[in-house]
Formats: sequence, C-alpha cells, structure tokens
Amino acid sequence: MNKKRIYLDDVRTPVSPNNEWVEGIPEWTVVRSYDEFVAKVTEIGLENIELISLDHDLGPSAMAEWHSNVYRNYELNYDNIEEKTGMDCTKWLVNQWLDGAPVVDVVIHSANAVGSANMMGYINNYRHIHRLPQNCVRVQIEHTV
Repeated sequence: MNKKRIYLDDVRTPVSPNNEWVEGIPEWTVVRSYDEFVAKVTEIGLENIELISLDHDLGPSAMAEWHSNVYRNYELNYDNIEEKTGMDCTKWLVNQWLDGAPVVDVVIHSANAVGSANMMGYINNYRHIHRLPQNCVRVQIEHTV
C-alpha cells in the first residue's frame, strides 16, 4: 500500500503541478475539520501516512480572530475561537506519538503566521525532546481558492 498524504484545510484544496498526477507522489487526502482529521488519520493509521500538512484557522470564528487580531496586532487569542483549530489537531497528533504511534513528517501551510508558529513549535518541541530532526516548517502548497 502506498503511503498517504493528509491535507487539513477548511476551504482550500491542493492541486498538483499543472494539475497532473506525478508518478510516485500520492495525491492528497483532504479533510476539512478537526473531527474529519482525527477520523481519517485513525482510519488510515499513522503507519500508512508519509506527510501531513496543516492549516490553523478552520472556521468562521478563527478567521474573524485572524482578521481582527492576528493580522493587525500579531496576537492570537484562542478564547475568541469557537471551533477546533489546527492547533487542536497538532496536540491530538502529538498525543498519538506520546502513546507510541509512529511519528510522521508534518508541515504547516496556514496563512496565520502566529498559529503556524504555535503548531511548528509544538511539533518541533516534541521532536527535539525525542532527539528527532526538528523539520516541521511553514510551506506554500499550490491550492484552489
């Protein structure tokens, strides 16, 4: 079985270069929310996933917080966000690793720089403590929207 790639984003969908399937690179499995992320990762199994790409803001209150606070003030107040975010997915994922699940590579594609930094720091802290390369970085993945 080829390993899968998971792409968490509430609105964007990744596209392949020139919209073509690339030999040897699996297509993204897209999930739109925390609940979908947990269900899909659980269904597939971390041992069958090669890469996860995370967005931070997964709904209207997170986007409102980005527009009103992060974008202008470089501050992120999770008390203003009602739905679960990519940070919740990050914490769930690290908890799976702490319980012995295989550690997979994670990148962050979120436009929210503060939320991205929070997620990268959380994952890279786990990797540092467990003497793994701190390779969680912010990336740009071509997408729709």
